[in-house]
Amino acid sequence: MRVLIADDQKSVGTSLAELVRLCQHEVVEIVGSGLEAIHAYGRHHPDVVLMDYQMPKLNGATACRNIVAKHPDARVILVSGSPKEIADSGARAVLVKPVHLDRLYAALYDAVQPAASDEGASTR
Repeated sequence: MRVLIADDQKSVGTSLAELVRLCQHEVVEIVGSGLEAIHAYGRHHPDVVLMDYQMPKLNGATACRNIVAKHPDARVILVSGSPKEIADSGARAVLVKPVHLDRLYAALYDAVQPAASDEGASTR
C-alpha cells in the first residue's frame, strides 16, 4: 500500500512514517500542510492519506474535502490529538494521537476495503 502523510510537526510525520513502514507499506511522501497534501495527492495518487486534523492555514478536514471532491475514490484517515467530527470531511476514519501500531494497521486495512456504498457499484 502506498501512503501519503501530512502533518505540520515534522517529528510526528516521521514517527507516522516509521509506523507505516512497520506495517509493511510504502510512504510516498511526507508533507507539512493541507495545501501540500492536496498537491502531493495529485502527484502520487496514493492508496491512503494519513492527515493531521489540526494544521495551520488549511486544516486536515478542509484538505480532505478538497481531495475527495477532485478524487472521489481517495481514502483519507484523519489523525488528531482529540476526536473530531469527520462526517462532512470525506475521511474514512479518524485516529487519535498518539497513534498505536495495531490501530494504524487496522485503519489502513479498513481504509482500502470497499465502502458500503461501493459494494453495489459495477466495475469499470
